[in-house]
Amino acid sequence: MQANLEQISTLERRINLAVPMQQIETEVSNRLRDIARNTKLDGFRRGKVPMSLVTKQYGGQIHQEVLGDAVQKSFMEAIQAHQLKVAGYPRIEPRADATDKASIEFSATFEVYPEVSLGDVSSARITRPVVTVSDADVDKTLEVLRKQRVQFNTVDRASQTGDLVTLDYIGKIDGAVFEGGEAKGFRVVLGEGRTLPEFETALVDVKAGENKSFDVTFPEAYQAKELAGKTATFEVSVTDIAAPKLPEVDAEFATSLGVADGDVQKMRAEIQANLEREVKNRIHARLKEQVMQAFLDSTKIEVPKSLLEMETQRLMQNALKDMQARGMNVNPNEVPLPADIFTEQALRRVSLGLILAEAVRVNELTAKPEQINVLIQEFAQSYEDPQEVIKWHHQNPERMQEIESLALENNVVEWALERVQVEDQSISFDELMGKA
Repeated sequence: MQANLEQISTLERRINLAVPMQQIETEVSNRLRDIARNTKLDGFRRGKVPMSLVTKQYGGQIHQEVLGDAVQKSFMEAIQAHQLKVAGYPRIEPRADATDKASIEFSATFEVYPEVSLGDVSSARITRPVVTVSDADVDKTLEVLRKQRVQFNTVDRASQTGDLVTLDYIGKIDGAVFEGGEAKGFRVVLGEGRTLPEFETALVDVKAGENKSFDVTFPEAYQAKELAGKTATFEVSVTDIAAPKLPEVDAEFATSLGVADGDVQKMRAEIQANLEREVKNRIHARLKEQVMQAFLDSTKIEVPKSLLEMETQRLMQNALKDMQARGMNVNPNEVPLPADIFTEQALRRVSLGLILAEAVRVNELTAKPEQINVLIQEFAQSYEDPQEVIKWHHQNPERMQEIESLALENNVVEWALERVQVEDQSISFDELMGKA
């Protein structure tokens, strides 16, 4: 094998290689003989098929396989000889200026990983939220949990906000029932905003057994384009009015939340512990985001185009899967997502990946087994059977790799927090949760 290295740009390289033709032909012959020993064709016993027929049937395929293997092996030997770290995949092409008829000459064009020189983050200013979970925060969470378990009981009165109204309706536009404009047993909780505001407003102060007709104008930006901006006449027949009844905060309620003995104080303590765990995670996420930005601001790096393209494609595929998981009928071949909307995010992710890898290497921030175990245990605490979750992690190599990556990021964040300027800021629980 012959190889020479050419630098095209800061990160792009080209290696010219030549593989002896005799080497290819010898390997092709060896593989065809191996195939002939076990080949059976009509009219011939196994292993007795003439080589001419074996070559005719399998020769082309075997030649391509041998050539591909030889090219791959030559490329790997070349980059190891030059001590190169390849980013992405090489572009293999036959050489147009090939002159050696005794060899197969080709070139491999590729990018290498950049040399990363970590910047100084010591001048970065980072704000660390300080949050105390109060009894009032526990009370608010209890109210949310109660509303999630609300029961509706039929009442003999006119409907009001908060009631569950059951009705049959027919909606018409220009005298014709539109698609989706008819339903029986339709249920709507007044005030939740799950239907058009005009529709809900018209259902306030109605009684079971009452019939009512009213107009509703669909918004210009309505999701069903054929209805957008149009006015429909609805004829409704109310069949039931049910008032909400929240469960009492008692032993039965505590048991429904997983507190086996129904102890209300124990339930409150568990809710507080869950909120404090969420506070810890939110604070860590904010600190991590600021630390990552500090690294990006202080470290200049050239990102390989191949890695950027790969990450952009990965983000696009994830977005499509997410849209499909939400019930959207998305065909990527018919409605391709524009790559440029993911470019900025991809650039950030690839840049941070390269920077953090260097920070881990230079500062010996490798994740320790005990750190990984702590993360798994913390994650498992939010589940009903933590031990099963822990077991599932240890049996799942991909998930273990994700946890190790989190541990590495945590190590980098802790390392950076010892060097940056940190200012504590007291804020409320609701502010941290984005509710204020």
